Amino acid sequence: MAGPLILFAHGAGAPSASGWMRGWARRLAALGAVETFDYPYMRAGRKSPDRQPVLVAAHAAALDEARARHGAATVVLAGKSMGSRMGCHLAVDRGGAGIAALICFGYPLRSGATGALRDEVLRALRTPILFLEGSKDPLCPLGELEKVRAQMTAPSTLFVVEGGNHSLEVGARELRATGKTQAVWDEAVLAAVTGFLAEHGVTR
Repeated sequence: MAGPLILFAHGAGAPSASGWMRGWARRLAALGAVETFDYPYMRAGRKSPDRQPVLVAAHAAALDEARARHGAATVVLAGKSMGSRMGCHLAVDRGGAGIAALICFGYPLRSGATGALRDEVLRALRTPILFLEGSKDPLCPLGELEKVRAQMTAPSTLFVVEGGNHSLEVGARELRATGKTQAVWDEAVLAAVTGFLAEHGVTR
């Protein structure tokens, strides 16, 4: 079975060409055909993200273009932070049609600017979703995420990087204390993605 088309969206602060995005696009390529894109504000060189409707529309256009290129029936929406949240909105807008799963690298449950809880879209989801979260990420308190997950209709899975930040990166002190390396954690995250996709029938 061929792998899915994985549309991978960047976060608010860095483009699809960032080292973090390139690294994870390379890892995800073991599971399917990975396509990345940049939101309009990033292409224009602006620092402030576009408003949500513009972001979701751009995400939708990128999905349609990628699907036309690949002819893929099975699509996974992956994203870092803001990109993962826009993927959730797109899945809800399309009623989940043609979107097999969602992979969220550091879902921003709390707004960094206002602290507002961003759980409404999660409650509206019907698409299976994987949360990949750092235990030290201030934008996604794990206790609050667990409360939201308990109220969600969509099947959800959580993988926690102990000591990880918003980018799932673990500090040197924590790594030394555990005897692990960042590469070991990255492999564990990829294994969690692989298992999640297999569980929901989205695999090679």
